[in-house]
Amino acid sequence: MKKYHVYGVGNALVDMEFEVEDSFLENNGIDKGVMTLVDEDRQHQLMSYLDAFEGKKASGGSAANTIIASRYFGGQCFYSCKVANDELGDFYMHDLQLAGVDCNVDGGRKEGITGKCLVMITPDAERTMNTYLGITATFSVDELHLPAIIDSEYLYIEGYLVSSDTARHAAVEARKIAEENGVKTALTFSDPAMVQFFKDGLKEMIGDKVDLLFCNEVEAMSWADTDNLQTAMESLKQIARTFAITRGSKGATLFDGNSMIEISPHEVKAVDSNGAGDMFAGAFLYGITHGHSFYEAGNIASLASARVVSQFGPRLAASDHQKILEIVYGEAE
Repeated sequence: MKKYHVYGVGNALVDMEFEVEDSFLENNGIDKGVMTLVDEDRQHQLMSYLDAFEGKKASGGSAANTIIASRYFGGQCFYSCKVANDELGDFYMHDLQLAGVDCNVDGGRKEGITGKCLVMITPDAERTMNTYLGITATFSVDELHLPAIIDSEYLYIEGYLVSSDTARHAAVEARKIAEENGVKTALTFSDPAMVQFFKDGLKEMIGDKVDLLFCNEVEAMSWADTDNLQTAMESLKQIARTFAITRGSKGATLFDGNSMIEISPHEVKAVDSNGAGDMFAGAFLYGITHGHSFYEAGNIASLASARVVSQFGPRLAASDHQKILEIVYGEAE
């Protein structure tokens, strides 16, 4: 039996979330609904504009949100990341420790600036992110923990790593180590912009095929260069043995290697879409590493992601995860 259910690699970012109007994005030349990489000066400029808004802070990054969700459901998880020896780095590590996630960072942090992500939520619940990677831009193979990868059921790779040469190389090496040691591989496209601008890099990270791919329908169709979801799904079968496509209010579509499975949505009033895909992946990974079928794992993930979008912030309280399992199990009886 493996020590860890999921080993994740991703950018370590402190999320700072603000509620804004669409006019704020327009007035400041911010592309809505995607993640945009910015330099430190640009982020400081935006922070000065956001001083008038009340913000919330949490340790984040796409894969971190997924790993923490899986841990809160009851999985054993490890996360490889890179944070600096600064105040935000202290905050980030404390948050991971509170969640019970094991980590490669064991005290020897380098000087620098811990990455920050400004998450701007508009009234339509859409999330727009401007990210300064800081020290996580130099995430590399040095941050990988080989014994933990080998002792995991799944390796989970964040697609955002593709934007950094050293991080992309680390993701490729982690996948190779996993494949050589019988560890299943999972990857998320993370964001439509990653598919649009870094497709060749994603192909390198994927290799011949990953065991499990997560994406939303926009990312799936962009990957296949089509506006037809069925065509996109056939394309995904060429790079993934199984996959999960989140479709917002339409639920999700899964492929378990043999059959397509439709997962029903849960009607909620969406106020913040930030973290929905991360939560879906975390809940789903928990499900399939704890004896559940794709259909059962999909139902857990669907309810969990619905709960996330109905509140502000990318994560749920730890106690909420067990309540979700009780609801789903009760429905199954």
